Amino acid sequence: MQNNISRAVNTNSAVNNSRASNEGRTANAGRVLAELKIAYIGGGSLGWAWTLMGDLASEAGLGGKVSLYDIERPAAETNARIGNALTARPDAPGKWVYEVAGDLASALEGADLVVASILPGTFDEMASDVHAPESLGVWQAVGDTTGPGGVLRALRTIPMYEVIAEAVRDNCPKAWVINYTNPMALCVRTLYATFPGIKAFGCCHEVFGTRRLLAQVAAAKLGKSDASMDDVEVNVLGVNHFTWLDAASFRGADLFPAYRDFVEEHFEEGFEGTEHGGWLNSHFDSGERVKFDLFRRYGLIAAAGDRHLAEFMPGSFYLADPETAKSWKFSLTPVSWRVQNANTLRAKAARLASGKESFQIGQSGEEGVRQIKALLGLGSFVTNVNLPNQGQIAGLPEGAVVETNAYFSADSVRPVQAGRLPPAIEALMAPHALAQETILRAAFARDAWAAFPAFLADPLMRARPADAEALYARMLEATKAFLPGYTL
Repeated sequence: MQNNISRAVNTNSAVNNSRASNEGRTANAGRVLAELKIAYIGGGSLGWAWTLMGDLASEAGLGGKVSLYDIERPAAETNARIGNALTARPDAPGKWVYEVAGDLASALEGADLVVASILPGTFDEMASDVHAPESLGVWQAVGDTTGPGGVLRALRTIPMYEVIAEAVRDNCPKAWVINYTNPMALCVRTLYATFPGIKAFGCCHEVFGTRRLLAQVAAAKLGKSDASMDDVEVNVLGVNHFTWLDAASFRGADLFPAYRDFVEEHFEEGFEGTEHGGWLNSHFDSGERVKFDLFRRYGLIAAAGDRHLAEFMPGSFYLADPETAKSWKFSLTPVSWRVQNANTLRAKAARLASGKESFQIGQSGEEGVRQIKALLGLGSFVTNVNLPNQGQIAGLPEGAVVETNAYFSADSVRPVQAGRLPPAIEALMAPHALAQETILRAAFARDAWAAFPAFLADPLMRARPADAEALYARMLEATKAFLPGYTL
C-alpha cells in the first residue's frame, strides 16, 4: 500500500500538470496532509522536539498525528502534553494530535515521515567522550562527530541505528527518515548499510549559520541592509561539520570578494555579530576566527561553526589547549554545562506542560517542515543535506556520507553535483571520510578494537600509540554499558 506521501504526490500530479493555482494545490493537498503520521524517535527531546512542534503548529494546512517514542517514556508524555496544548490554541493553524508510543514498532507503524533525534547514552558516557582525552592533552570543543569522543559515540550509536533501520524496513519502508542525531554521517551511513532501500537524509543547521553570516557580509560590504539568509545561494561540499563553500552569491552577485574584505577587517578581533550575544556569552557562538583563518589558508569559505571546524584540523592548530581555543574566540563546551542546561530545560518542560509557561509559536528557521511540504509535492527547493556519496563530490569515497545541496521535490531528494574540493582541502577531508568506513565495519562486527586505527589516526590525537591505546581502553570501559555484544 502506498503511504500518504506517495498518494499526495499522485493526487497533486494532475493539479500540477494543469497549472492550477497555488491555492488549489494547497487546498487539494490539505485533505491528504490531515492524514499524515510522523514518528518521532527520541520524542522526549528537550530541544528538537519543541522546534518541530512550533514549526508544525505554524504551518496552516498541515495536520495529522505525531507518535512520540522515547526510552524515557515520562519525557515523551510531557512532550505530548505540550504538543496537544499547543495545537489546541486558536493561534496555531497547524493541527496535530500528539501521542506516546509504547514501543518503536508501534511508533513507526504506518508512518509517512520519521524524525530521529536521540542521545546515544547518557551524560556520563558523554563526559568520558569529551573529557577523558584531556589527560593526554587532547582537547575537544564538542566531541560528538570526530576526534576521540566521536569514535566512542559512534560505537554506541551505530547499533542503535541498525535497530532503527530494521524497524523502518519492517513497519514503514516507504517513509522518509530525517536524521538529526550526531555523529550525523555515520548515523545516515548506518541506515543505508542496514536497509539499502531506505529513504533517509541527515539535516544539520551549521551551513545556515554561515549563510546568515554571509547575509551580514552583504549588509556590511554591499550596503544591503535588508539582506537575509534566503538571499544567499551557496554550493556546499564536504562532510558534516567540515563543510565548505566554493561558490556564494547574494542576489546573483559573487560574495567572495566582499567576504575576503570582511575577513581582513575582522580577523584579528573576530566578528561578534552572532545570535546569542557573542562567544563569551554562549558555549555555541564564536568570534568566527577559525572560519576566517581557514579562508585565508585555503581560499574557500568554511561553512560550519568554529567549534566543529577546529576538531577536524590537527590539534596543534586551534585546540592545543583551552587558552589556544580562547585566543581563537570559541568555547570548549563542558559536559557539566550540558547537564545543567538539561535540568533547566526539564524545568521548562514541566512549566510548558502544566500551562505555567506559554509556548512561543513561530518559525524556527529550520527547514524540516519546508522539506516535508516539498516531499508532499507542495513546491520544490534546494538545501544542504547529508546523503551517501554517489558522485556528488568527486574525490571522496563512494558510499561515504557527504554533505552537499540536494533538490527536494515530490517524494524525491536528489543530491546536486557539487564538484571536487581543492587538493589541499581534499587531503584534510578524505581521512575523515575513510575513517567512517573503519568505524562502521568495527561496529557492525561488534569489534571495538577494530575502530582503534581511526581513533589513533585522528588529527586531534597527538599522544604516543601506547598512551592512546591505554586511553582507548579506559574510554571503552566507561561506555561499555552501551556496547552490548561488543568484543572489548
